[in-house]
Formats: sequence, structure tokens, C-alpha cells
Amino acid sequence: IARSDRRSWRADLCTIPGWIGGDFIDSQSVKDCLKSFTILVDSREHDTEKYRARICKFGCPVIKTKLDFGDYSAQCELPSGVLFSLADKAAIERKMSLDETANCYTTSRDRFKREFERAQAADAKLYLLVEQATWEKAYTGQYRSQMKPNALTASMTTWMARYDSQILMCHPDTTARLIYDVLYREMIE
Repeated sequence: IARSDRRSWRADLCTIPGWIGGDFIDSQSVKDCLKSFTILVDSREHDTEKYRARICKFGCPVIKTKLDFGDYSAQCELPSGVLFSLADKAAIERKMSLDETANCYTTSRDRFKREFERAQAADAKLYLLVEQATWEKAYTGQYRSQMKPNALTASMTTWMARYDSQILMCHPDTTARLIYDVLYREMIE
């Protein structure tokens, strides 16, 4: 095989499912990699009592770092020792309530839009997780904001379509588990 053919073969090999960053990842290797599963938390996440409780519930190492989009992502170590990060592939943007979410679609809309546009430009998946929320509460206006329910739900569903984003809603006690589970599954995929 000519030198140039070998080089293109190696480049092609890295695009085959099971190859990540030049490492072949079989099912046992995936299990081994997941032992090093670490949650990445954006350095701008406010350090509150609820934040510290959430971090403790993850049950895995946590690293506070700057994320280009989202509040939470993950990484693990490949068999070669190289860190494989989801930070540019998948992240979760957490909002503590529909009140805060409505603010993101009104007063902070430009900033919020730029965050999702950065994820879209990176061809990354950005989940929106809203605590203390249900679609029923959104549709019936059970939140504190001047934003009308039709406007809020239209903005939320538009974000889902425009940015290929999923909106997750849960009780705050479930947040840590949901963040962990979503990022863990993203890592496996």
C-alpha cells in the first residue's frame, strides 16, 4: 500500500462506528471508559446550596470549567488515555423554573438565542431542562411573567424545531439524576 493510501485508510478508519479519536471502542472498552465518566459544569453556574446538593447527587467526579454553551456536559478517558469530551457535542442548559425560562424568551432572548446558535453552529445537541415545570403549567400560565402562555409555548416549541432541541421538565429533586442519565446515554451513543 502506498504511503498516501495508508494515510487515507487511517482517516477513513476513524470515521467507522466504534472508532473514536483513533481508538477502537468495543463494548468492554466502553464500560471501561464509563468508569471515568465525569460531569462538566460551566464555571458560570452559581454556587448555591441547591447547586452543591445537585453536585453531590451526581455520584461521579465533577469538574467546573468554561463551557461554550449549556451548563452541564461530560467527559471520559479513552483507552489511549486521551480525554473524550462531549462539551462540543452535547450539553444541558438548566433553568430553575418557567419564570426564568419566560425571562429567557423575553428580556434575555438575544443572549439565549446566541447560546443555542453556538450549539447549532458546532452541530451539537443542546437540551433545555426546566425545573418545577410541566407543559400543563406552561399552557395555563402557571408562572410569574407578563409573557402570555401562547407566546411562551410558541417560543418553546419553536426552539425545539429551530435548534433541534429537546425540552426536559422535572422536579428539582430529579435534576441531578436526569442530567447524569442524559449525559451518560449521550456518552454511550
